[in-house]
Amino acid sequence: MSKPKIVIVDDHDNIIGHKYREEFDPSKDYYRCTGIWVTNSQGEILIAQRKFTKKHDPGKWGPAVAGTVDEGETYESNAYKVLEEEIGITGVKLEPGPKTESEPKRKYFSQWYLCTIDKPAEDFKLQEEEVEKVKWVTKEWLLEDVKNNPENYVPSLPARLKVLIK
Repeated sequence: MSKPKIVIVDDHDNIIGHKYREEFDPSKDYYRCTGIWVTNSQGEILIAQRKFTKKHDPGKWGPAVAGTVDEGETYESNAYKVLEEEIGITGVKLEPGPKTESEPKRKYFSQWYLCTIDKPAEDFKLQEEEVEKVKWVTKEWLLEDVKNNPENYVPSLPARLKVLIK
């Protein structure tokens, strides 16, 4: 099976082509990502730690699920795919959330989705090569920890919290 190509877009999020991961330059090429903001009925937020073997941001904490949109996928189809791949969840309804644009270092658009899942953190089926661990945290704890320990989080998380936490 050949590796999928990443959707490349212009600065208005219109598809202009596709490139293999090794071919694209994240400082020049705009691409598409999805992010899934998972909460539970107690209002806690599920965050995920990236594998320590990841090329970008190894061991950093970020949203529960995030993925790059591949050729032939929509934001929504990618969101359902990575939700199943990264934390083993199927059969939930994703609600579209905001679309955000990246910071200058990397150029991408993120379409966010929201869902509520009531499940203990240890019961999620984690994708071995992507996710080190997940944990539930309160909004207050997350806001405070990101402020005090920003080095523990993916660089885009502080800006995303402003959009996602109401």
